[in-house]
Amino acid sequence: MANENLTGTGTVGSEFLTFTLGNEEYGMDILKVQEIRGYDAVTTIANTPEFIKGVINLRGTIVPIVDLRIKFHLGTVEYNQLTVVIILNLGHRVVGIVVDSVSDVLALTPEQIRPTPDLSAGLDTRYITGLGTVGERMLILVDIEKLMSSNEMALMDEMA
Repeated sequence: MANENLTGTGTVGSEFLTFTLGNEEYGMDILKVQEIRGYDAVTTIANTPEFIKGVINLRGTIVPIVDLRIKFHLGTVEYNQLTVVIILNLGHRVVGIVVDSVSDVLALTPEQIRPTPDLSAGLDTRYITGLGTVGERMLILVDIEKLMSSNEMALMDEMA
């Protein structure tokens, strides 16, 4: 599967917020991040998928909270003082994602970004834009907007 635009923004030296889920490290476009907060209680909504934990009221905006650890089937999920919610501003929609931890912000050059390898046909990798390498670290680069607009998420309108 060819990726025409591996960095997501098309600019040299794109910046990514790195975060961990289980044993893997991920990166997403820093420009999509509104804020980072600790995990607070959420108001659950009946009949939502398991990975949608509920909603919070963030200064008057109702924000759905998605636990990516559940979405990616990463085993037992525990909520503690280290659990982090990244608030994303995706076009006209604000969404929160729960991750294990936030690492740092990295600027990656196009040379540090490799295309996503072809994996099994049953695996949906449309939202993975590439693999970033920094020394011995490997980051799974995620197009968070594409992930949040996927059919099973149903949180945003499909992007044109």
